[in-house]
Amino acid sequence: MEKKKFLFVSYDALINDIAWQVCKEGHDVKYFIKDEAAKDIADGFVPKTSDWTQDIEWADVIIFDDVLGFGHCAQELRLKGKRVVGGTAYTDRLEDDRTFGQQEMKSAGINIIPFMEFASFDDAIAYVQANPARYVIKPSGEAQNIKRLLFVGEEEDGKDIIQVLEAYKKAWFNEIKVFQLQKRMSGVEVAVGAFFNGSEFVFPININFEHKKLFPGNIGPSTGEMGTFMYWSGENKIFNATLKKMEKKLAEEHYTGYIDINCIVNAQGIYPLEFTARFGYPTISIQQEGILMPISEFLFQLAEGSLTQFKCRRGFQIGVRVVVPPYPFNDQNTFQAQSKNAAILFKKADNLEGVHIEDVKKVNEQWLIAGNTGVVLVVCAWGQTMKQAQNQVYNRINNIIIPSMYYRTDIGTRWYDDSDRLHAWGYLREV
Repeated sequence: MEKKKFLFVSYDALINDIAWQVCKEGHDVKYFIKDEAAKDIADGFVPKTSDWTQDIEWADVIIFDDVLGFGHCAQELRLKGKRVVGGTAYTDRLEDDRTFGQQEMKSAGINIIPFMEFASFDDAIAYVQANPARYVIKPSGEAQNIKRLLFVGEEEDGKDIIQVLEAYKKAWFNEIKVFQLQKRMSGVEVAVGAFFNGSEFVFPININFEHKKLFPGNIGPSTGEMGTFMYWSGENKIFNATLKKMEKKLAEEHYTGYIDINCIVNAQGIYPLEFTARFGYPTISIQQEGILMPISEFLFQLAEGSLTQFKCRRGFQIGVRVVVPPYPFNDQNTFQAQSKNAAILFKKADNLEGVHIEDVKKVNEQWLIAGNTGVVLVVCAWGQTMKQAQNQVYNRINNIIIPSMYYRTDIGTRWYDDSDRLHAWGYLREV
């Protein structure tokens, strides 16, 4: 593909790595970050712009990295004839408003998990007392971005849910305005995702398994994400029971980008949890490692609607997030004291294969930690088998030196148990 002009637009600096990859492929790039605390992220890696609206006419393609209100911007620009990768006001709402997302699933004929929406902690407590069971507390709106507020109940009588609701009533009433109580289902957690080109799904689809907890063994606080493993597939039972049923509506919206539904599946059925109507992070960086065409060409063809299928690596892809204090917590004193501007070093500086940036900047060719969250790198690998992918990714991490860095050492291990059950239930077989 001849040289193109790419404009990346972000609220809080999520798509730095993909913008950097497009730069390395020889294209002109401008990158806008709205959040003041994140503006130094990707300095030295990607050219910046202070006002993305002034660069609309300059750009051949515009890429929005998240929701938070950018959907209507993407929608308006598409209507004006611009090539855009991004959502719509409707697809923003699918993710931001959990109840709306569940209602849209139901309208499309997708089986959903029973839930109740509440704007009052007292009403929710009374409901659990009257209907004892295991539930999941899921804040809606902006509060859902505080990952540690999602709570998965363990007790059959719901007493732990009541305790947490009482605590939230005292400490989080200003942040949590609306929330769901969703019945907890047991089974395997698996997500199915696919790119959409404005009129139809692009194949192959992506089957991925996120690891949200901070520590190996899936314990500790919930995070944005500590790592993911995935593979590419043709249509299967999970896709046809969930995302496929949204195709008509997404085509009406001319949605262009990636969309994902996280599910719990067991022998009785498929139970979707929620939409991610945007790129996943670090999912898109892991996917880029497996897409066998330049990511710039992939995004350009997706934006113009010409991409219908693509070639990808066989086997498994894996990505491990490398973080520093205070992640996953918001403690700026700790970040400033221990992590801000800390050097990122490599034992073999000429071997950066599989290394993808998150909150990083470059000063005089030295990589430094930027931003304010403690999310630093995603290290990716692939293999014909899960064991090969795991060995490769952890060998690559061993090349990295960052003071106080930490990461999960078991990304991919759950595949060995989960795959047996998923295959036994017939969910992964291509149809």
